[in-house]
Amino acid sequence: MASATANAPPSLSLPPSQFARLQPHAYLLAHLSPPPASNQPSIRANGRAPSQFRVTSANAGSLTHTNGSAVVRIGDTAAVCGVRAEILHTDDIASWSVSESSTAASTAKHQHLADLSDHPTKENKDVDQDSDAADDEDRAHVQGLNLLVPNLSLSTGCAPGFTPGAPPSALAQSLSHQILSLLHSTRLVRADDLRIWYQPPNLGPEDIEPHNEDEQMDVDADQSGSAENRQPREIKAFWVLYIDVMIISLAGNPFDAAWASVLAALRDTKLPKAWWDVDNEMVLCSDDLTQAYGLSLRGLPVASSFCVFEADAAAGWRAVVIPDAGEQKKGSQSRWILADPDGYEEGLGQERACVVVDKDNDGKGKTVIVKMEKHGGWTVDSADLRQLVDISAKRWDDMKRILDQC
Repeated sequence: MASATANAPPSLSLPPSQFARLQPHAYLLAHLSPPPASNQPSIRANGRAPSQFRVTSANAGSLTHTNGSAVVRIGDTAAVCGVRAEILHTDDIASWSVSESSTAASTAKHQHLADLSDHPTKENKDVDQDSDAADDEDRAHVQGLNLLVPNLSLSTGCAPGFTPGAPPSALAQSLSHQILSLLHSTRLVRADDLRIWYQPPNLGPEDIEPHNEDEQMDVDADQSGSAENRQPREIKAFWVLYIDVMIISLAGNPFDAAWASVLAALRDTKLPKAWWDVDNEMVLCSDDLTQAYGLSLRGLPVASSFCVFEADAAAGWRAVVIPDAGEQKKGSQSRWILADPDGYEEGLGQERACVVVDKDNDGKGKTVIVKMEKHGGWTVDSADLRQLVDISAKRWDDMKRILDQC
């Protein structure tokens, strides 16, 4: 018996880590579809449920030489965002002289809206139209003048595939474009926070040298309505926000981490008090930190990304190319929608979905779908999208709590 035991063939079993590298699809499928007799729930290879997100943490104000900064970590994916504000003079805008006349009218409209907010009982039938016009002007300034400039880079060492000295990858350029598109579509930053105004003084009769008594009487008559005929404000410059994001650790789903870092950094951004100096014809900024102001962001749009893992990766096109192909056994699940996929799961799923939601009244109102996109396949239907919206709404509550604490 002892000799028989000694001559037994070696075991052919592989450790889980090696099996995961050799057969990644079968390894993940074995975790998501346990034997029915085991009565075990469907668990991913990383121990999470299909709708569970990775542990998320955020820290604001990490960089000292920026107007706002944040570090966000989602699992093993970490992103650092820094916001720098620079001044753009209207004299340096080539098309500003052409649109200067419309700007004067728009400033009067801004003052009109401000008067309505000061007097809420005042009747005005065109408030909604004026608000829409102001929103259009905000969009024209922020997008037309490129006041928001995001840039994402994948640092050397964040993942094995990124070597030093390489040009910007297609992934980095795609993520930069996604962030810019979401900043514009959500209208997150208000243009009025980026405008630097100048209020021309109202010259009284004592400031004008009269040539005769008749001219003095005309001046007095004109100044009697100076409160209504005040000089409109002028836009002398804009703040341009350079939003730099660096992925220092990439372990899947970089967009959610990058966008969360942008949100946290913008919430942390403080702009100094700036004004137009008439004598020097330049913009001056105060170094008093108590006079700095934060951005009044429009809501808190939170992004949630998903990927689809199929038990048979060829089942989708096989049903189209070979209609008589055998159907899968009834009662067995053929696909799983995985929330916040890591790097291992991203390589096994072709179909992706991203849902951006916000909530009214600081989370007490209804859920608003800001953006929804899907690509790479056709297995996710309308019922699945409704489920993803519900999951994204719960994710919004978690991110709101995390960002409020940082």
